[in-house]
Amino acid sequence: MISPWKPGPWKSFVFRVEIERSGRLSGVACWKPLVAALVLSFAVAGCGGTVGQGEEPQSEGGNGGSGGGGGEAAQSINGAGASFPAPVYSAMFQKLAQDGGPQVNYQSIGSSGGREQFIQKTVAFGASDAPMEAEEEQQAGGDPQHIATVGGAVVAAYNLEGVEELNLTGPVLSDIFLGNITTWNDPAIAELNPDAQLPGEEIAVVHRSDGSGTTSIFTNYLSAVSPDWEGGPGAGSEIEWPTGIGGDGNEGVAGQITQTPNSIGYVGLEYAIENDISYANIGTEPGGEFVEPSVESARAAIENAEIPEDLKVTISETNPQGEGVYPITGLTWMLVRSEMEDLAECKAVAETAWFVTHEGQELAPEQNYVQIPENVVAINEEKIRGMQAGGEACYEG
Repeated sequence: MISPWKPGPWKSFVFRVEIERSGRLSGVACWKPLVAALVLSFAVAGCGGTVGQGEEPQSEGGNGGSGGGGGEAAQSINGAGASFPAPVYSAMFQKLAQDGGPQVNYQSIGSSGGREQFIQKTVAFGASDAPMEAEEEQQAGGDPQHIATVGGAVVAAYNLEGVEELNLTGPVLSDIFLGNITTWNDPAIAELNPDAQLPGEEIAVVHRSDGSGTTSIFTNYLSAVSPDWEGGPGAGSEIEWPTGIGGDGNEGVAGQITQTPNSIGYVGLEYAIENDISYANIGTEPGGEFVEPSVESARAAIENAEIPEDLKVTISETNPQGEGVYPITGLTWMLVRSEMEDLAECKAVAETAWFVTHEGQELAPEQNYVQIPENVVAINEEKIRGMQAGGEACYEG
């Protein structure tokens, strides 16, 4: 069984796992002090997978070091992008390696970085929580496809001593990140939390400093619920923040929140849980229902969403509502090409994508992610089966 990813809240975490062909595991953990970010790096030898944060891929090509144009799948491939799914990708790629699949070397550099690396063909696949723009797809070439891998909640995570439960609405959350609400005992927050002992301390806002699909999910929600936000900073992977301090990756934002009293920021649910950071319930009005972020409430949002055939949808921009529906929810994607040049590499990418969207799904809930719905699985299958290199199909299943 794959153990859930659990970095400490004040440390960088480097965990090296060596997997021999026999399937035997050995591990060494190394801890270092951290100022602003949590760093996760998985390095797997033989048939393993690597997940690292904050570095761009080292190789000059998408192939991680073996393969070529032959009939077998490459033994290793490189991928890069979103930090949002990095913990569950760690578990999935490790399990893929144990099952005899390719070594996947994945760098958690943020969605914007992942799309750029994919466009430049320095990785075999990219990863993003924000869909590619048409111009990006044209630049990438090869008929790029979005393979939906998991879904999840983005939470308003906070560090507020003595406040174990916090309720917020979209407009109030927007006003905090706009800098219009600057203290924790502001009447707008107090009205939503009549039983909380809110301090009069200034709010320290934390946001992403890099191009981020998590930012896209969060800011699309703010634009949907706040005309001031829509007409101001707006939605996207990279925006001009009105206030606050930046953190690199979900890891960096989680680290900043942990170390900064009276702070609030946004991270994937899995980062808040694993770092023991409190997070707010989200509602629409005082006295109404406030929905707790969870795998179940995020699943409800995804199940109620209209997902197109190309799978390119930002669920949070619709502000999904309903009993038990958490609105700040999104999908995340592997970015692959329908037409690749290297057959061995293409086979390894197709094998990886199939595993992640099938066998790997059993790992999603324990890592606090949502498994993709069956209708999305069917679309993924069609996309993966359509991958080719030199006129030959890449998926052999």
